[in-house]
Amino acid sequence: MEFLNPVRIAPLKGTARKPVLPLAKGVMLMLDPRLEIISTILEYLPVQDLCRFARVSKRLQEMVYDDSRWVHKLKLMGIWNEMEARRRFEDAMRRRRAVQAARAAEEERKALQNGPKTLNTGPAGRPSAPGVGGSLTLFDAGEEDHRVQVQREASIRRAELDAKRRTVAGTITEGIDLMNLAPLKPIDTPRPSMADPSSLLKVLPSIKSIRGFARHEFGKIYAALGPLYFDLAKAKTHTDPVVFRIYRDPEQQAQILGQLKVFAQCDTAHGWMDRLERLNLMIGIFENAALREFEGGYETGDIDGRMRRYANVLILLNGGQACVQLFVQKHPVMFERGELGNPMDSFESEHVLPLDCKPMPGSFSLEPSLLFFTRLSALLLEQADVIDRVFPATVNVMIPFLERVAEDVISEFVTPILDEAHDRDIEQYLKAVAGIYHRLLEFAKTVKATKGSGENFPEEAMKIMGRVFEAHVDLYLQDELDYFRKKCEAEVDSWEKKIVEKDAATESFFMSNINREADKRDFLSTFKKVILMPVSVIPSPFSAKPASATETKPAESSPYANSNTPGGLETPNASRPAAPMTAGQATPGPLPTTELAAKAAIMNSRLEGIRSLFSLEVALNLVHSAKSSLERAALFTSAGGQTGEEAREQCEQIFIALLQVLGPRHVKAGFDKAVEHLSKYNPREITEHSQPGVAPLVTFLELVNVGDLIQQMIDVFYEQELVATKLTDPRDFLNPAAKEKKRFEQMLDERVAAGLNMGIDVLMDEADHLFAITQQATDFNPGAIGDAGLRDFDIGPTKTAIRVIEVVSSHTKLLTGSTDKNVLDVFNQEVGIRLFASLCKHIKRQRISVDGAVKLISDLNHYHAYITTLKIKPLVPYFNALRELSQIYLIDPSHAKQMATVIADPNRFGGIFRVEEVYEYATRREDWYRVKKEVERAMYGIGCCIS
Repeated sequence: MEFLNPVRIAPLKGTARKPVLPLAKGVMLMLDPRLEIISTILEYLPVQDLCRFARVSKRLQEMVYDDSRWVHKLKLMGIWNEMEARRRFEDAMRRRRAVQAARAAEEERKALQNGPKTLNTGPAGRPSAPGVGGSLTLFDAGEEDHRVQVQREASIRRAELDAKRRTVAGTITEGIDLMNLAPLKPIDTPRPSMADPSSLLKVLPSIKSIRGFARHEFGKIYAALGPLYFDLAKAKTHTDPVVFRIYRDPEQQAQILGQLKVFAQCDTAHGWMDRLERLNLMIGIFENAALREFEGGYETGDIDGRMRRYANVLILLNGGQACVQLFVQKHPVMFERGELGNPMDSFESEHVLPLDCKPMPGSFSLEPSLLFFTRLSALLLEQADVIDRVFPATVNVMIPFLERVAEDVISEFVTPILDEAHDRDIEQYLKAVAGIYHRLLEFAKTVKATKGSGENFPEEAMKIMGRVFEAHVDLYLQDELDYFRKKCEAEVDSWEKKIVEKDAATESFFMSNINREADKRDFLSTFKKVILMPVSVIPSPFSAKPASATETKPAESSPYANSNTPGGLETPNASRPAAPMTAGQATPGPLPTTELAAKAAIMNSRLEGIRSLFSLEVALNLVHSAKSSLERAALFTSAGGQTGEEAREQCEQIFIALLQVLGPRHVKAGFDKAVEHLSKYNPREITEHSQPGVAPLVTFLELVNVGDLIQQMIDVFYEQELVATKLTDPRDFLNPAAKEKKRFEQMLDERVAAGLNMGIDVLMDEADHLFAITQQATDFNPGAIGDAGLRDFDIGPTKTAIRVIEVVSSHTKLLTGSTDKNVLDVFNQEVGIRLFASLCKHIKRQRISVDGAVKLISDLNHYHAYITTLKIKPLVPYFNALRELSQIYLIDPSHAKQMATVIADPNRFGGIFRVEEVYEYATRREDWYRVKKEVERAMYGIGCCIS
């Protein structure tokens, strides 16, 4: 790169001289503060003074000619395109590299044509000395001619450049230098001149963004607009400027004034504010005159004449916003909006009730709103055609017009409707907001786009219509949430009130036929008869005869129907009615005549009513209400921005309110009551046990199915109404709707688990009760009734085992498909362990003979077969141990040593039973007292001691 010598400026007194570096051509390195001050001063000099300043010295000329200074002025006017300049620069560099490559190739070709200049060269390409390895050519005429030609061409270029610089110093046209110091290429674009005024109208569009030529481009602008600008700044009246004498056509006047307005942006010299003010004053006078002509054409309906012409004049002047605002403000629809419709037509008159009661609110209709928007749509369709005829495609008039219509026409129609609806009834208000907003969005879709509306006109129209409701959205969303919450609570309260009334009616119904004094006398007389009854009549648990042979049939008038309780005191008849009683519906069969029987009937009715502790119908109604509220609130999510975000958050709050009312208020309370009713169930108070399941537990499991249906309903509602419509993000673990849904599911699982835990207790109580009342003493000891028992002996499982498995399996099957598999496995495992414990206690209460051991083995095999169907491996070892345990009852009394070996083998039972426990079970043999000594002696013999 060529370097120039630095500027020689004496340092200030008292300061040390700074090292000065050479400056690259076209680059100013400010190594002295004084140069920075000079550069700053240049920014505020008029253009004429800049040219005079450039003639002082070569260095100052470089400062003035710096391309960045003129680029800055073009940027102030807004006509410098940096992307275009970069593209042009890259193209020029590409062409220069191509020329250099072609020149190098040409020189190499000429060198090859001229032949070798040396016959022998040294290792570095230098000619060898004479006599060392070869000869040297000392003179080449072709090379010498080429060198002289190059020097001559360089001298000519330098002379032309110096002459050009001298010419630049003296050539000032209208006060500006148009020459460039070292142009990369000549620019042949013609300069605008006063001789051709029409060429001045397009001076700004003709400017190119070329690096290194910014001063040249600015010179063209200054030569064309500078004289007009300074002449207009000196004018006293609007008739003085020469611009109005040169151009007589309004379009040309507007075009040149618009260019002068742009040119004034680069005026930074002293007095620029006064000049700009004078220019704005002249432009304002011209604009007012054009607006009067445009308004006159508007009033006379001259659409294609004066309106169209002067709209174009104003657009050429400053973009035409003044005529756009005039067109919008003067439109008749702004003043005659009452002809489109009356807001109060949406309401019917209130219904006045007699006796000075509060009048009922009239109904609300959307038909007047539909008629209003239909008329307005037809009007806007007509105006779209007028706009296309008046304004060019470069101006967007429909958007400002639509904004004014939305503000002055639509808002004035919508606001009174919403205010009146809010005062009358909140439900009408919510429906009015959603209905009118929906109509408004449909209306926005019918608005016709004009030529200048742009591609985003539908979105812009939707946003404008959405701003109509910005003042109402916050109130509506809060009222929507409050209304939904109150409606849900009212629905649950109404259902709970019906349940309470039903229970009260049931209790009143059962207690209506009771005479307490007669019941007391009846109870005492029955108690006296039982006490004075002979002892032989009372059944003994040690009697060998069947219980049915010793039972005494009570008197038909007695309210007690069972004699299985100890002491012969019977419990009241507590069999359940065949069907659950509803409010106002009498139960089948005779009414109870005693207080105890009535209370038992009431308890049975409550157990039957477990399934109605929460209602699927109520849950469905709440979900439907939530769906309606969500559909109304979700309309505002299309508005976007803050309004759309608030609407989306409120939709989530509606879903949260649904779960809070449906969960803790309804489902959780129902499960708690169901668990409480189950805890009060006593199978000994029930006389009928022939059904395959425990009725309260069956109804509770049905309640679990209802809870599972409600959960599935909530899942479907969440996926379809919130996730599918993008009202919530299910992947956001901090999302309040997702967190509340998980909390609801967790509550439901906890309540189901608590109920199943209580259900297991009830189920095992029922199994123990079946063991106690259905297992005959002769089942495992058939010899107790003689040879007849042996002749009728069956090797299959007993009726008790079959009945217990039926009861247990019927309940486990009810849970299949309605609960989670993990919960079901835990439930079945707990049932199996509890059944094992009941069987162990039941075996300890029996007397088992060798013949009856076959029956016991059949029962235990039946239990084992059921457990294997559950497919829960941890349960299998327990019932395998029971099967092994039954073998000790099958051993003949004469094989006492073998019996002792079985008892003392701890590995035989898989660690389930200890030796002491097996010994305890062995004592339940019918012949134990005959074989006890021999078995114990054999156990001592094998080293096993039982304390």
